[in-house]
Amino acid sequence: MQEFDHIEAIWAKAKHTVDVKISADEMLKQAKKDVNAMRTKSLLNIVGMALSIFAVAAIWLFLDFNSIFTHLGISIIVFSIAVYTVILYNNHRVISRTDFTENPNIFLQNLKLYQLQRHQLYNKLYWFYAIALSAGMSLYFVEILTNLTPWIQVLILGLSFGWVVLCSTIIRKAVIKRDKERIALLIEKFERISNQFKETE
Repeated sequence: MQEFDHIEAIWAKAKHTVDVKISADEMLKQAKKDVNAMRTKSLLNIVGMALSIFAVAAIWLFLDFNSIFTHLGISIIVFSIAVYTVILYNNHRVISRTDFTENPNIFLQNLKLYQLQRHQLYNKLYWFYAIALSAGMSLYFVEILTNLTPWIQVLILGLSFGWVVLCSTIIRKAVIKRDKERIALLIEKFERISNQFKETE
């Protein structure tokens, strides 16, 4: 057992030594993949939200609604998605406006700002979005559900409520955790890169 612990200690020490000896250029290459993946994911989120606006607006334009509640509900949904899309776009600009290979220190500052904005997005701003979306859907359902049988009404309301709860709890927490870990790891990499550049100067 002692031999195994000794081997494990040597392995950990060797691994740590290798990590420390990675050059700033190599770390920049690794960080480039992570940054590009983060930018791509951010852009896909924005595109998805924009497509949602067009999908809801298409329902509004091509279907004939009589109730003022339905029109009000759809307008609230479109407005809340549009506002959230603008917020996502502003977040995306923070990490896309600086070339990290030219100045890692400025990009590191932007990355920390992005981390703060994402925290606000998933905590304070998310609840405004969820409440506005739920209010819009509730108003939209006033006219839609009256034409359906009671059991279908219950099914639609149950699925909608369940989806909102699922997104607000399990999915939201998983996304926050993954996002937090990814950004923290990237910040750590850029701090190490900045430190290595300072040492070489």
